[in-house]
Formats: sequence, C-alpha cells, structure tokens
Amino acid sequence: MEKQKYLDDLQEIKSIMDRSSRFISLSGISGIVAGCLGLIGAYVAYEMVYSGQDYLGYRQALLSNENISQLLIIAVALLLSAVGAGLFFTQRKASKNNQKLWDSQARRLLINLFIPLAAGGMLCVILLFKGLIGLLAPLTLLFYGLALVNASKYTLSEVRSLGLMQVALGLLACQFIGYGLLFWAVGFGLLHIIYGIVMHVKYGS
Repeated sequence: MEKQKYLDDLQEIKSIMDRSSRFISLSGISGIVAGCLGLIGAYVAYEMVYSGQDYLGYRQALLSNENISQLLIIAVALLLSAVGAGLFFTQRKASKNNQKLWDSQARRLLINLFIPLAAGGMLCVILLFKGLIGLLAPLTLLFYGLALVNASKYTLSEVRSLGLMQVALGLLACQFIGYGLLFWAVGFGLLHIIYGIVMHVKYGS
C-alpha cells in the first residue's frame, strides 16, 4: 500500500509539472474547423487557378494579377477564420479546465511557432513576386510543419507528429510541382481534420 501511494504521488507530481511546462488547452474541434476551411480554400483556389483543365493530368497554373489578388484575399480570410475558430474553442476548453488562455507557456508556444512561419511567409512572398508560383504550396506545408515541430516542445506531443507529416508532405509536393494544391488540401485540410478528431477523442473538446 505504501509503495502504491508513493507511485501515485509521483504520478501526480509529474502531471502537475507537465501542466506547468506545456500549453495543454489546444482544442480538437478547432483542428477540425481549420481542416474544413483548408479544404474549402483549396477547392476555391483550384477552380480559380486550374479552371477547365484535366484533373488527372499535369496542370498549368492560369494566374493573372487579378487572380493573385483574389487568392491572397481568400487566403487571409481563411487564415483569420481559422485563427478565430481556434481561439474560440481553445478559450472554451481552457475555461472548462480552469486554465488561462494566455500564460508563459502559450507565449513560448506562439513565439516558437511564429519564427518559422514568418520566415516561410516572407520567402513565399518573394517567390510570388518572382513568378515561382509552383513552389508556394510545397513551401507553405514545409515551413508550417517546421513551425509545429519547433513549437511542439511547449504543447502536446501530437502537434509534433502533425508537424513531421506536414514536412514530409511538403517535401513530396516539391517533387510533384503541378499537384501542389492537392498536397496543400491534404496537409491543411485532411491532416488537420484527422488531427482534430484524434485530439477530441483523446483529450475532449
């Protein structure tokens, strides 16, 4: 009995230390919503960029200055929607668990997430203005994955797994440039939905 009590005490101490060093209020529902928005965005972009072309063949992007402006507007709108949904569901989960949404763990998480995302975003803007459109989808996946891996040490281990899959998908997309949007839909759409479902089942809302 004494030995079991000692083990239980150690487990409780470990749990407290884990909660104090990691941001654990991430919501699975926000991942599902982000994935659905990613699929919608990929479909809209696909219809704009590859209009009237064979879905199974190699596709040539049909881009104009107007198309690029519209795509950027759509991307920003989807990003803001995904971030807004993430904040809403994460705040709801944090309140349910009597935790703060913004603390030192959340701050470290966002800083480590932001550095690779900012670098990747600036690189993508440079490539966009140089006309290297085909590399944008692979590089967004690659840098997003690196950002998740970099930030994962401050949150749940599933985030690292998601990041590694995004990195692998981004590298694979570099090999098949003409299919970048399909890889983008898998990475930002399907993988997020699967991740969200796993998180929801394992940790709750």
